[in-house]
Amino acid sequence: MPRSLLTEAQVIQAWKTGKRSIQVESNTIITPAARDAAKARGIEIILGPQGGSQTAPPAASAASSIATGTRTLAIAADHGGFELKQALVPFLKSLGYQVQDLGTNSPDPVDYPDIAEAVAEKVANGSVQWGIIIDGAGIGSAMVANKVPGVRAACCNDLFSAVNSREHNGANVLTLGGRMIGEALAKKIVETWLQTSFGGGRHQRRVEKIMAVEAKYRHSG
Repeated sequence: MPRSLLTEAQVIQAWKTGKRSIQVESNTIITPAARDAAKARGIEIILGPQGGSQTAPPAASAASSIATGTRTLAIAADHGGFELKQALVPFLKSLGYQVQDLGTNSPDPVDYPDIAEAVAEKVANGSVQWGIIIDGAGIGSAMVANKVPGVRAACCNDLFSAVNSREHNGANVLTLGGRMIGEALAKKIVETWLQTSFGGGRHQRRVEKIMAVEAKYRHSG
């Protein structure tokens, strides 16, 4: 069944008609601009299961917290990003983020597809607002995360990419190369990425086209 899309324009229209909450199906793709618009206007986004039942699934509380401003993220790394993850977790907490550390918990070898999928699923189902994944170069994890519907992962090993991926592309997952950058630069990239808002406007239209391509090929078979 095709997934619905909640856009910034729909949130604003609901606000103009006096609504203080929006109920959508549990598999709805909520654009970053829609989340930002809901937060700014005090609108609660409520996820409900397909079929019209009024019983909200567990993800509803997470989605509501995102709409009302709770800053949550999941982070994970393979062995190539383990040391950098260990430095970023306390840093992120010091910035006021609620952090779910999904491992790995040692420098022993693990497969990056497993850790990337774990973070991407958290973002896709609304358990967290953002995801950060660290492997050796950041490329493989981005490839994996982008296979999960609703995820827009960007590999950013420099500040320009961090800004662009959020402002232009509405990225909701950041991947980093633990063997490409040092701790100081990684902290700057992460903080910049998290603090950069989606630009909306022409970028909104283009992100919606990205999601339309995803939907087209997901249901073509």
